[in-house]
Amino acid sequence: MKNPLRNSFHKRNSSNNNNSTNGESSSVHSDNVTRYEMKNLKPKEKEISTEQENEVEYFENTKIQEGGIDDSTITQTNDYEQNITKPTSRVRNFIDSFKPAEVKNSPEKDTASITSNEMMIDEEILSLSNLDGQRVPPPRKIENKSDELKKTIKPRHVLMISLGTGIGTGLLVGLGSSLVAAGPAGLLLGFGIMGTCLYCIIQAVGEMAVAYSDLVGGFNAYPSFLVDPAFGFSVAWVYALQWLCVCPLELVTASMTIKYWTTKVDPDVFVIIFYVLILAINIVGGAAGYAEAEFIFNSCKILMMIGFFILGIIIICGGAGNDGYIGGKYWHEPGAFRGEHAIDRFKGVMATLVNAAFAFGMSEFIGVTASEQSNPRKAIPSAAKKMLYRIVCMFLASITIVGFLVPYDSDQLLGSSGGGVKASPYVLAVSTHGVKVVPHFINAVILISVLSVANSAFYSSSRMLLSLAEQGYAPKIFCYIDREGRPLVGMAMASLFGVIAFCATSPKEDEVFVWLLAISGLSQLFTWIAICVSHVRFRRAMHVQGKSIGELGFRSQVGAWGSSYAAIMMVCILIAQFWVAIAPIGEGKLDAKNFFENYLAMPILLALYFGYKIYTKNWTIFIRAKDIDLVSHRNIFDEEIIKQEEEEYREKLRNGPMWRRVYDFWC
Repeated sequence: MKNPLRNSFHKRNSSNNNNSTNGESSSVHSDNVTRYEMKNLKPKEKEISTEQENEVEYFENTKIQEGGIDDSTITQTNDYEQNITKPTSRVRNFIDSFKPAEVKNSPEKDTASITSNEMMIDEEILSLSNLDGQRVPPPRKIENKSDELKKTIKPRHVLMISLGTGIGTGLLVGLGSSLVAAGPAGLLLGFGIMGTCLYCIIQAVGEMAVAYSDLVGGFNAYPSFLVDPAFGFSVAWVYALQWLCVCPLELVTASMTIKYWTTKVDPDVFVIIFYVLILAINIVGGAAGYAEAEFIFNSCKILMMIGFFILGIIIICGGAGNDGYIGGKYWHEPGAFRGEHAIDRFKGVMATLVNAAFAFGMSEFIGVTASEQSNPRKAIPSAAKKMLYRIVCMFLASITIVGFLVPYDSDQLLGSSGGGVKASPYVLAVSTHGVKVVPHFINAVILISVLSVANSAFYSSSRMLLSLAEQGYAPKIFCYIDREGRPLVGMAMASLFGVIAFCATSPKEDEVFVWLLAISGLSQLFTWIAICVSHVRFRRAMHVQGKSIGELGFRSQVGAWGSSYAAIMMVCILIAQFWVAIAPIGEGKLDAKNFFENYLAMPILLALYFGYKIYTKNWTIFIRAKDIDLVSHRNIFDEEIIKQEEEEYREKLRNGPMWRRVYDFWC
């Protein structure tokens, strides 16, 4: 819906321009109109209409109709003629694409040049006094290098990323160590607890991502202005380190997955192949290559999980394999929980929570890609709703099947003390019951899944370094973006970290895996706590400053209470993990090595936090709600227009076909 006040403003402004030759009386009339407009427009805050007004296109079409040809048209014609007479080499174009991105005039600048009178009036409006009599300065424009990233991620990519991204090492391989530590019932309980927290987290990040869709740094920048700059700095850097480590971690896991087929070939051979593949996808394809690769990878993962779910039920019921009816056999022997004492069983459940956090990792990734989505207000809420299906179907359902088919004392599980060849619990769930061929397909999809997470980690880490540099938390060299919209220096750093994967040929491969996982596991919890606390502080600031939540384009279904629940639960998980790390399950003594293998990310976070405090000499613990800036960078939606659009959409659903209502309810 068009804003009638804004339309009337354009009509009067256009009329004044046409009558500018009438002399002094026209100028007086224009001044009167300006004063009338100032009383009706809100100062300081920007309102976003849900329907675009193509003002620039209107004026450009007007100029064309008048027969005017500008310099850009002539330049484009000359370029077109040169391309016909002298074609440019594709290789040369590829080499030139690594040069710095060319700065183009933004639509705002073009609008200013065409409708200068309108922009002058807007600036005068913004510099007037507000209702409290305080002077309101014009908003400060901040250069955002992320604007030069290619906007090529589409809603279908976002859907598949939200459903499948992250289904990799943590679930398909690392699930084995959690099963060994807790047993099938403890494993299901731990993942269920983390799943409830995750849904609240996704709702929070969905609300914030729509409100701050153009904010430099995405959700890692929220704590810096909603909680405390030191907290934001430390969490952002730990998050970046996490995904810099995940890429080599996944490549090592890929080489371990290959061992199911052969142990004769040097693992580094496969690491080289996978390493080059990841580089090719991200360097040659860019954001579009990443999105298409993830669409294919995640489709394979989801199909495999559906097939595994069906086959697993058939095996449990005795319809396949050579073991007959299995039922709840392994829940009785060796048992549902690991440990003879209640305290060991409790520790086992607590130990699964960090692994569950790592398995659920990258669920917040839709927030990272918010600036590269064509319609974040529609795409993010839809993906957040579908996240519930991922939690229930992709994780909890498949974990239940694994618990019925694999005993927790199997010597082939990762983390077991046996000497058997380690394999994914999903492969063991089928192969140990005599089913042939299918385990090879499952292992192949697991390999694809691992490469998918490595691809996402490479993509995410390079963008994270870019956002850190834009926020002033990293060297400015990471702001370099080439002509194809690739953060080239960030990608070079991610490539350098990827070299760690070549330790796959070392006999210490398992230890490298554990240490990389030590950094990644807790880092995920820190990031989620930061998101939830930021959301709670955001809602608190909205209440204290008298803002309506109707200004939000998308509102969390669980609100601030859901974020509070998730934050409290994850703090309790950190405390429990500290206990499990320093006093391992089944041991009566403290273990320093085990502590750092499980709690390494915490010392890193504390060092970054206090280092920032000492450097800036700012010892404020948190920003007061009344002092939080709710104007800068925030998209303020028109509450009345949103209500009207929602009512129109509900009316359309009522009058539409049944399948449309069903799709809208579930998707």
